[in-house]
Amino acid sequence: MVINIKKCTLEDSRELREISHETYNETFKHHNSAENMNVYLERAFNLMQLTKELSNPSSQFYFVYFNNEVAGYLKVNTDNAQSEEMGDELLEIERIYIRNKFQKQGLGKCLLNKAMEIAMECKKNKIWLGVWEKNENAIAFYKKKGFVQTGAHSFYMGEDEQLDFIMTKTLI
Repeated sequence: MVINIKKCTLEDSRELREISHETYNETFKHHNSAENMNVYLERAFNLMQLTKELSNPSSQFYFVYFNNEVAGYLKVNTDNAQSEEMGDELLEIERIYIRNKFQKQGLGKCLLNKAMEIAMECKKNKIWLGVWEKNENAIAFYKKKGFVQTGAHSFYMGEDEQLDFIMTKTLI
Protein backbone atom coordinates (compact mmCIF):
# COMPACT_ATOMS: atom_id res chain seq x y z
CA MET A 1 0.00 0.00 0.00
CA VAL A 2 1.54 3.27 -1.18
CA ILE A 3 -0.11 6.60 -0.33
CA ASN A 4 1.09 9.86 -1.90
CA ILE A 5 -0.26 13.40 -1.84
CA LYS A 6 0.37 15.78 -4.76
CA LYS A 7 -0.56 19.44 -5.14
CA CYS A 8 -2.89 20.02 -8.09
CA THR A 9 -2.05 22.41 -10.91
CA LEU A 10 -4.09 23.91 -13.73
CA GLU A 11 -3.16 20.86 -15.82
CA ASP A 12 -5.14 18.73 -13.36
CA SER A 13 -8.44 20.60 -13.89
CA ARG A 14 -10.12 17.89 -15.98
CA GLU A 15 -9.16 15.10 -13.59
CA LEU A 16 -10.25 17.29 -10.68
CA ARG A 17 -13.61 17.84 -12.37
CA GLU A 18 -14.02 14.10 -12.89
CA ILE A 19 -13.22 13.12 -9.30
CA SER A 20 -15.29 16.01 -7.92
CA HIS A 21 -18.37 14.83 -9.81
CA GLU A 22 -17.80 11.20 -8.89
CA THR A 23 -17.18 11.68 -5.18
CA TYR A 24 -19.92 14.26 -4.72
CA ASN A 25 -22.41 11.97 -6.46
CA GLU A 26 -21.32 8.98 -4.38
CA THR A 27 -21.72 10.98 -1.18
CA PHE A 28 -24.94 12.89 -1.76
CA LYS A 29 -27.04 11.53 -4.67
CA HIS A 30 -29.13 9.29 -2.40
CA HIS A 31 -30.24 12.30 -0.34
CA ASN A 32 -31.02 14.82 -3.08
CA SER A 33 -33.08 15.05 -6.26
CA ALA A 34 -31.27 14.39 -9.53
CA GLU A 35 -32.23 17.89 -10.69
CA ASN A 36 -30.73 19.62 -7.63
CA MET A 37 -27.60 17.47 -7.87
CA ASN A 38 -27.12 18.31 -11.55
CA VAL A 39 -27.57 22.04 -10.95
CA TYR A 40 -25.05 22.00 -8.11
CA LEU A 41 -22.49 19.80 -9.91
CA GLU A 42 -22.55 21.98 -13.01
CA ARG A 43 -22.21 25.20 -11.02
CA ALA A 44 -19.55 24.03 -8.55
CA PHE A 45 -17.45 21.73 -10.72
CA ASN A 46 -17.44 23.10 -14.25
CA LEU A 47 -14.01 23.57 -15.81
CA MET A 48 -14.15 27.36 -15.74
CA GLN A 49 -15.02 27.39 -12.02
CA LEU A 50 -12.32 24.85 -11.15
CA THR A 51 -9.73 26.75 -13.22
CA LYS A 52 -10.64 29.93 -11.36
CA GLU A 53 -10.28 28.17 -7.99
CA LEU A 54 -7.00 26.49 -8.99
CA SER A 55 -5.66 29.91 -10.03
CA ASN A 56 -6.51 31.55 -6.70
CA PRO A 57 -3.34 31.77 -4.56
CA SER A 58 -5.52 31.53 -1.41
CA SER A 59 -6.89 28.11 -2.43
CA GLN A 60 -4.98 24.85 -2.75
CA PHE A 61 -6.04 21.45 -4.07
CA TYR A 62 -4.28 18.14 -3.46
CA PHE A 63 -4.86 14.69 -4.89
CA VAL A 64 -4.29 11.67 -2.68
CA TYR A 65 -3.03 8.60 -4.53
CA PHE A 66 -3.50 5.04 -3.34
CA ASN A 67 -1.16 2.67 -5.18
CA ASN A 68 -0.69 5.30 -7.93
CA GLU A 69 -4.43 5.79 -8.52
CA VAL A 70 -6.19 9.06 -7.65
CA ALA A 71 -8.33 8.09 -4.67
CA GLY A 72 -9.57 11.47 -3.48
CA TYR A 73 -8.77 15.12 -3.00
CA LEU A 74 -8.50 18.00 -0.56
CA LYS A 75 -9.31 21.68 -1.02
CA VAL A 76 -8.20 24.27 1.54
CA ASN A 77 -8.77 28.03 1.60
CA THR A 78 -7.26 30.96 3.43
CA ASP A 79 -7.99 34.66 3.56
CA ASN A 80 -10.64 35.86 1.06
CA ALA A 81 -11.04 32.42 -0.55
CA GLN A 82 -12.84 31.07 2.52
CA SER A 83 -16.51 30.31 1.91
CA GLU A 84 -17.41 32.21 5.09
CA GLU A 85 -15.70 35.20 6.69
CA MET A 86 -13.88 33.49 9.53
CA GLY A 87 -10.85 35.71 9.93
CA ASP A 88 -7.21 35.66 8.99
CA GLU A 89 -6.15 33.23 11.72
CA LEU A 90 -8.20 30.35 10.30
CA LEU A 91 -7.77 27.94 7.41
CA GLU A 92 -10.86 26.38 5.83
CA ILE A 93 -11.04 22.78 4.75
CA GLU A 94 -13.63 23.19 2.02
CA ARG A 95 -13.49 19.64 0.67
CA ILE A 96 -12.15 16.25 1.64
CA TYR A 97 -13.58 13.60 -0.65
CA ILE A 98 -12.48 9.98 -1.05
CA ARG A 99 -13.81 7.68 -3.78
CA ASN A 100 -16.04 4.98 -2.28
CA LYS A 101 -13.75 2.14 -3.32
CA PHE A 102 -10.91 3.73 -1.31
CA GLN A 103 -12.91 4.43 1.87
CA LYS A 104 -11.60 3.02 5.17
CA GLN A 105 -7.95 3.12 4.04
CA GLY A 106 -6.90 6.08 6.21
CA LEU A 107 -6.89 8.49 3.27
CA GLY A 108 -9.26 11.01 4.85
CA LYS A 109 -6.94 11.12 7.86
CA CYS A 110 -3.95 11.68 5.54
CA LEU A 111 -5.71 14.61 3.87
CA LEU A 112 -6.78 16.06 7.21
CA ASN A 113 -3.18 15.85 8.40
CA LYS A 114 -2.07 17.60 5.20
CA ALA A 115 -4.59 20.39 5.87
CA MET A 116 -3.27 20.81 9.42
CA GLU A 117 0.30 20.90 8.08
CA ILE A 118 -0.67 23.63 5.58
CA ALA A 119 -2.42 25.59 8.35
CA MET A 120 0.72 25.48 10.50
CA GLU A 121 2.92 26.54 7.55
CA CYS A 122 0.53 29.47 6.97
CA LYS A 123 0.68 30.33 10.69
CA LYS A 124 -3.02 29.68 11.23
CA ASN A 125 -4.05 28.68 14.74
CA LYS A 126 -7.41 27.11 13.86
CA ILE A 127 -8.98 25.14 11.05
CA TRP A 128 -12.67 24.97 10.23
CA LEU A 129 -15.04 23.24 7.86
CA GLY A 130 -18.71 22.95 7.02
CA VAL A 131 -20.28 19.49 7.10
CA TRP A 132 -23.87 18.61 6.18
CA GLU A 133 -25.93 17.98 9.30
CA LYS A 134 -27.05 14.59 7.90
CA ASN A 135 -23.53 13.36 7.05
CA GLU A 136 -23.17 11.41 10.28
CA ASN A 137 -20.03 9.52 9.24
CA ALA A 138 -18.16 12.74 8.47
CA ILE A 139 -19.36 14.43 11.67
CA ALA A 140 -18.21 11.45 13.74
CA PHE A 141 -14.83 11.45 11.94
CA TYR A 142 -14.24 15.15 12.59
CA LYS A 143 -15.33 14.89 16.24
CA LYS A 144 -12.90 12.00 16.70
CA LYS A 145 -10.17 14.24 15.26
CA GLY A 146 -10.88 17.03 17.76
CA PHE A 147 -13.32 19.27 15.91
CA VAL A 148 -16.22 20.87 17.78
CA GLN A 149 -19.38 22.39 16.35
CA THR A 150 -19.12 26.17 16.59
CA GLY A 151 -22.02 27.24 14.38
CA ALA A 152 -24.07 26.46 11.31
CA HIS A 153 -24.83 27.99 7.93
CA SER A 154 -27.16 27.45 5.01
CA PHE A 155 -25.98 25.53 1.98
CA TYR A 156 -27.99 25.37 -1.24
CA MET A 157 -28.24 22.17 -3.23
CA GLY A 158 -29.95 23.59 -6.28
CA GLU A 159 -33.20 25.02 -4.86
CA ASP A 160 -33.00 23.01 -1.63
CA GLU A 161 -31.72 24.88 1.44
CA GLN A 162 -29.75 22.57 3.72
CA LEU A 163 -27.87 23.08 6.97
CA ASP A 164 -24.12 22.64 7.35
CA PHE A 165 -22.58 22.46 10.79
CA ILE A 166 -19.48 24.61 11.15
CA MET A 167 -16.83 22.63 13.01
CA THR A 168 -13.57 24.10 14.27
CA LYS A 169 -10.33 22.72 15.65
CA THR A 170 -7.69 24.72 17.51
CA LEU A 171 -4.15 23.81 16.45
CA ILE A 172 -2.02 25.89 18.83
